[in-house]
Amino acid sequence: MPPSTSSSHLKNIASIGDQFAIQGQCIAGDEIESGHINTTYLATYECENGHQQRYILQRVNELVFKDPEGVMRNVQCVTQHINAKVLRQKKDASGQTLSLFPARTGAAWVEGKGGGLWRCYNFIEGCITYDVVETTRQAYQAAKAFGAFQDLVSDLSADLLVETIPDFHDTPVRYQRLLEVIESDPVGRAVKVAKEISQVKKAAPWLGRLVELRDAGELVERITHNDTKVNNVMIDAESDEAVCVIDLDTVMPGLSLYDFGDMVRSATSPAAEDEPNTELVEMRMPIFEALVEGYLEAAGSFLSPLEVELLPFSGKLISLETGIRFLTDYLEGDLYFKTSRPEQNLDRCRTQLKLVQSIEAQEKEMLAFVKKVAR
Repeated sequence: MPPSTSSSHLKNIASIGDQFAIQGQCIAGDEIESGHINTTYLATYECENGHQQRYILQRVNELVFKDPEGVMRNVQCVTQHINAKVLRQKKDASGQTLSLFPARTGAAWVEGKGGGLWRCYNFIEGCITYDVVETTRQAYQAAKAFGAFQDLVSDLSADLLVETIPDFHDTPVRYQRLLEVIESDPVGRAVKVAKEISQVKKAAPWLGRLVELRDAGELVERITHNDTKVNNVMIDAESDEAVCVIDLDTVMPGLSLYDFGDMVRSATSPAAEDEPNTELVEMRMPIFEALVEGYLEAAGSFLSPLEVELLPFSGKLISLETGIRFLTDYLEGDLYFKTSRPEQNLDRCRTQLKLVQSIEAQEKEMLAFVKKVAR
């Protein structure tokens, strides 16, 4: 049975859900609090015959995404493209894929009574997500899912998508913004993070490497997910097999290495992203090896030799970039990422910087394994 929901809370959820082409009556709804950015509800609807169906209702955070309609056009374009390919391959529309439920008007989104842009996804039953990868099988499946996602959109024109967050993975731009915030120090926190600032500054000579290679035409720009945390892959609870890639708000033109690098960042450490004890943070080589095997199995056919060679480096770079983002937000007063306690963004920053150190210590071994698999 669905969990109980207060009448006022249920009414608010139903006011959104009832605008979509959903059958039945909204009988329960609860907020899903795992994400940093958007507001998300799991709503349960019951039909006259007693059948219950669950849906994801999600508000796009317009403070983060300045063009929420552009975000939704991207999501609509990508999901339609992927679903059409999956249908052709499986000859069956019942495959486990992410789908937008249209509004009763036929639109792909609606506006809430209090403002904001809302969308509705199918809820895939029997699946779970992991914030921390526990086994090499989970890592392999997640990497294979993101590699398959890149493969599915490899024939989709980037001209059809808009850039939802300008310079999202442009590390030099992120670094320059950090320097500006350190200088202005709007909430007086810079003095507390001198060690972290020093570590970031020491990385300055190499943080622009991928952007420089892109600008020189040596790395091809592709359509990428751009937020490949392991908790953005739905995993079948019984088989531990990847079912579906979710959270498509940042799908846009980018580098394949951004996606793989974020997998390394989010999957290889056994510690939570906001773990206060950085002694628990390390880059686990067996997990990295599983990521390489899964990703190259799905995406290896279209990657260039340079992209493959830079897989270990990408993990180090995106870990640093994410640490820069958390540190910048901490210095600005926690304006971007959701926080549930003081110093949470600082803890997030410190785990990323510790992971950079762990990757640096193992980078040669990581590259040797990549070359072995890619042979």
